[in-house]
Amino acid sequence: QVQLVESGGGLVQTGGSLRLSCAASRRSFNIYYMGWFRQAPGKEREFVAAYWVGSRTVYARSAKDRFTISRDNANNTLYLQMNSLKPEDTAVYYCAASSRPGGYSDTYYLDDRNYATWGQGTQVTVSS
Repeated sequence: QVQLVESGGGLVQTGGSLRLSCAASRRSFNIYYMGWFRQAPGKEREFVAAYWVGSRTVYARSAKDRFTISRDNANNTLYLQMNSLKPEDTAVYYCAASSRPGGYSDTYYLDDRNYATWGQGTQVTVSS
């Protein structure tokens, strides 16, 4: 089974940038789609962005125009470039993946129940 390891989190000031990475332990040919989710203290886990076959992407409204998800198949790594960070972006960020084909609608990838494999998370803190 694929294992996912996130890195790149940290403390940054408002308006700053961070790049999160998610390294998969196995070759990515059997990973159909991957995503980023986040969970702030006292809140439910929420969708951030997803990447699937054909280099298609979808973003949460809060991430659109500020975050960019990308995938390097050669290095089995998923990235999340986060710019113009805000205090409300503070959360633990999780990488997730699935070895099964996804759905045809973008909304399929927003549901964390459709991801079978999860990383341990990386903390992102944005100071005001």
